[in-house]
Amino acid sequence: MATDITRAFIDAIPKTDLHLHLDGSLRIATLIDLARHSGVELPSMTREGLRETVFKDQYADLGEYLAGFAYTCAVLRSREALERVAFELAQDNLAEGVRYLEVRFAPQLLANDGLSMENTIQAVTDGLERAKREHNTSQPVRSGLDLPCEFGIVVCAMRRFNKAMGAHYHQLLTALERAPRRDVYAIASLEMARTAVGLRDRLGLPIVGFDLAGEEAGYPAAYHKEAYSFAHSHFLKKTVHAGEAYGPESIFQAITECHTNRIGHGTFIFAADMVQDPTVEDPCLYTERLAEYIASQRITMEVCLTSNLQTTPSIESVETHPLGHMLEHNLSVSICTDNRLVSNTTVCDELELVSQHLPVTRHQFRNLIIAGFKGSFYPGSYTQKREFVRNVIERYDELAERMLPGQSEAA
Repeated sequence: MATDITRAFIDAIPKTDLHLHLDGSLRIATLIDLARHSGVELPSMTREGLRETVFKDQYADLGEYLAGFAYTCAVLRSREALERVAFELAQDNLAEGVRYLEVRFAPQLLANDGLSMENTIQAVTDGLERAKREHNTSQPVRSGLDLPCEFGIVVCAMRRFNKAMGAHYHQLLTALERAPRRDVYAIASLEMARTAVGLRDRLGLPIVGFDLAGEEAGYPAAYHKEAYSFAHSHFLKKTVHAGEAYGPESIFQAITECHTNRIGHGTFIFAADMVQDPTVEDPCLYTERLAEYIASQRITMEVCLTSNLQTTPSIESVETHPLGHMLEHNLSVSICTDNRLVSNTTVCDELELVSQHLPVTRHQFRNLIIAGFKGSFYPGSYTQKREFVRNVIERYDELAERMLPGQSEAA
C-alpha cells in the first residue's frame, strides 16, 4: 500500500472532483434548514435522524441509495436555494484543496412554473462564481502561496423519468401521453442538449459538459443518440453514466453511440460475465479490447469508490474494486465523490481510501491527481488549460518534495 502518502499530504495537494452531483451534495444542516423554510417534510429534522433513516453508511441497493434525492430535489426548486447550495458546495471543496470542480445536475428535474431551466443554471453559476471570486481574490492566491480555482457545470439528461419526478417532466409526459416512453426520453434529452448549448453560446454560462444519468438496465444510452450528436456537433464535451449498474456493453455504447469523452463510474468495465450480446464470441477478449481502447484514447474514468461500495454488493471492499485493474491497464482515472451528502464522503476521504487500500506507487498516485485536471472539461482555451495543469503539477511536485522526503518518484 502507498503508506507514504499521508492524509496531511492529501489535504495539501491541489485536487479535482469531476463527478459531483449538486442534489446529492448538500450540507445536511442546509437540507434541514431549506426543508423547514419550504415546508418539505423530512423523515427527521436532525442530523443524526437523517443519517439513521436516509443518508446511511451502507445501502441495500442503488434504489435505496437514490431515495434521498426525493428530499434534496424537493428543497432545491428555487433560485435562492440553488445559489446557496452551489456556493456552499464550492466552499466545502475549496476548503479541502479542490482547485477544479465540475458540478452536475438535471435542470429539467428542478424546473417548475416559477423556475426555468435557464434560471436553475444561472443560480448555480452565481453561487459558484461567488465562491470562486472570494477564493481567487484572497491573499494566499494573490501572493502566489495558493492556486486559483476554476469550475464548470455539467448538465444531466435522464435515461428515464416519470411524472412524479418534477413539474417539467410531468408537463412533458402529459403533452406526449400517447408517444412511446423511449421517444419522450429522447425528446427530453435533446431539449436539454439544445438548451445547454444555447445558454452557453448566448449567455456565456459555464456549461462545459453534457451527461446522461439514471437507470441503465432497460434504458440504453442509444435512446439518446440524437441529443449526444447535437452536443457533439456543437463542441459540448460529453460524459455518460455507464458501467455503474450494467455491463461493459453500456460503456461500449457510450463510446460508439454518444461520442463520450469520459465515463461516469465504469465499474463493470472488466465484467466479461455480464456481456449479453450473443454475437460477442469471446467476452474476455471483448472487455480487454474495450479497456485498451479507452486507455489509448485517454477517455477518463470518473471513479467513485464509496458510492460504488454502497450500491454494489458484489464489490465488498476497496481492494476488490476494479480500480486496481484500471490502474494496471494504465487507464486515465480520476477519483471523485459522486455525492458528498448521500455517500458521506469528501475528495480527501476518497483519495485516502486509495492510498490505504490499494498498492499504488507514488507515481501512480500522482497520475491519479493529474488525470483529474487533464481530463477536465476546462471552460477556458486549451492554452489556458495547459498553463493551469502545469501550475498544478509544479505545486504538487513541490509539496511532494517537502512533505514526502526521501521517496523516489518512481517508487
